[in-house]
Amino acid sequence: MAGTSSGGGGPQNKNIGAHILIVEARFYEGIADDMVAGAVAVLEAHGCTYERVAVPGALEIPQVLTAALQLGRFEAEDESATPFDGVVAIGCVVRGETYHFEIVCDNANHWLMEVASLEGVPVGNAILTVDTIQQAEERAKGGAAGKGGDAARACLRLIEIRQAFETAGS
Repeated sequence: MAGTSSGGGGPQNKNIGAHILIVEARFYEGIADDMVAGAVAVLEAHGCTYERVAVPGALEIPQVLTAALQLGRFEAEDESATPFDGVVAIGCVVRGETYHFEIVCDNANHWLMEVASLEGVPVGNAILTVDTIQQAEERAKGGAAGKGGDAARACLRLIEIRQAFETAGS
């Protein structure tokens, strides 16, 4: 089934306790709601806290990550806010009759991964790129087993890997 996952490759530890930024594109609200529910279920199951930021569409997701980085939200220096340990990106782009689909998909995913890679931010990417709304619904549903849950598991596993590198380097 397209909407479920075995969860392989997810976090190794039950209680990670990370603080996660969920950036959700609200263009397809029902799809976003389903994926956020799956991501939140996984995060809460691993003892994580989170903050949600809603944006209009997928192209805005990388801009939120960049703003959070520029404003120091991934650093422990600001005592007024808990620093983020990673990001779960949630969105949906459905193919239409124009080239706009390719522009949105390519740029949203490219810039999200570019910023994440250059800045070393663990990102779980659940920006769906589908041909039909039915395909999106299949992938979004399933709670923790859907694509939102997959993205949260990926983010948490990347956090664990980063922590292991930090521990080995100290």
